[in-house]
Amino acid sequence: MTGQQIGYIRVSSEGQNTARQLDGIALDKEFTDKVSGSTKKRPQLEACLNYLRKGDTLHVHSIDRLARNLINLQEIVEGLVVKEVTVEFHHEKLTFTGDDNPMATLTLQLMGAFAEFERRMTRARQKEGISAAKKQGRHLGRPRLEKSLTEVAMGFKMEGLSVANIAKEMKLSRPSVYKLLSQAK
Repeated sequence: MTGQQIGYIRVSSEGQNTARQLDGIALDKEFTDKVSGSTKKRPQLEACLNYLRKGDTLHVHSIDRLARNLINLQEIVEGLVVKEVTVEFHHEKLTFTGDDNPMATLTLQLMGAFAEFERRMTRARQKEGISAAKKQGRHLGRPRLEKSLTEVAMGFKMEGLSVANIAKEMKLSRPSVYKLLSQAK
């Protein structure tokens, strides 16, 4: 019995290109998430895992596309091989079928640990950068709304314009207009 060839692709943000990950691999079905690998809530991964059946092969570009946490990685791979689903990581050239040798398991665990380490180092550097910027008095996040905009928004409100129309006139989002109007009180 030959199963289906299923692909799972993940990029961290909307702007990233998914085309390179499983390019040239003939797939029957593909699941794509555009979300950070650090979150467990990945709708397409959940759909993919529920879709896979005995005899199927799951194709993933690399270990870090499937999980950025060693425990999650092991749970996913072990859960699939128990269902008799083959898991192939193309970048690392690793295949898991349930009849795996100890070296393949060790390699999976090491690569998973490195992916987790890399994620934690990135977060630590990010925190250090934010802390340094705050010490220098730099504002982080969205740009602050200028006080003068409050007066403009109030003027439009007094003319009877709706929040949606004020937002269009001022080229701002509705939440920004609400914030400006609340500052005027």
